[in-house]
Amino acid sequence: MHRLDLPGRSNRNGAQAAWARCRMPSVASADMSGGFDAAGAMRAGLGDRQHAWEFIRGFAAEWTSPLAAGDGFSADVLWAAEQRLGVQLPAALREAYLLFGRRADLAAAQDPLVPPDRLRADHPGSILVFRTENQHCAEWGVATQDAWNPADPAVYVRRQPGDHRWEPFLDRVSTACMEMALSEVLIGRGQLGDMCQLPAELITGVESAYDQLPLPEYRSWYDRSVTVRWFFASGKLLRIYGRSPDCWLLAGGKTPADLESIRETIPGPWTRVQWPD
Repeated sequence: MHRLDLPGRSNRNGAQAAWARCRMPSVASADMSGGFDAAGAMRAGLGDRQHAWEFIRGFAAEWTSPLAAGDGFSADVLWAAEQRLGVQLPAALREAYLLFGRRADLAAAQDPLVPPDRLRADHPGSILVFRTENQHCAEWGVATQDAWNPADPAVYVRRQPGDHRWEPFLDRVSTACMEMALSEVLIGRGQLGDMCQLPAELITGVESAYDQLPLPEYRSWYDRSVTVRWFFASGKLLRIYGRSPDCWLLAGGKTPADLESIRETIPGPWTRVQWPD
């Protein structure tokens, strides 16, 4: 793979400038009750990566804990990774690592963000792998050269690394980071999460009882015929896999009462999953 000439001082300064942009005062939107307006904040973040980071700030503060200094990797660590790889990270991916790359609850509860010192290029050298499924059944990557949007390029996914081709996942790194934060927090709910198989009538029940997040519907990594949608209400987060009868719902609540409210609203065959704490 061709090694780029990355001057040390200018590259580190660029990473530090990105960190400064990530540390802008939070302007995350609020709903009518004064809580975090997930739909409004996400809508603003689609196509605008600075607003995507504001979504993640607001979502973290609402569901886990506010972002703080030290939650991201340092500029020097990212510079060292770029020197090792011979490529510059896309600006959006660099900003994500700087902002929350070390936060396990947002980036490593299930399918972790790859630490900078383990980033690798693949296919051959044209895709940078930055996230992996927890049992290495899938991986997510970004093109090292994207003429359409080099700062916030499209993200790809493939099953069984090395055996399957890369396929589209989401159209921007920043959008994929919002999805990652949602997924990692939902999976990380522990005893505040549960699963339910949804017959057709319960699918419409979810659609009518909860608001859909504006994240574009996307194909799951494990079955490309299955698409994923997200729904929410105050203190409640839901993800539906599929649209046909017998699809699955994964739900989480901020409190036991929130989770029980979901179970009562959607009277399906809940599995009462015994999540690890």
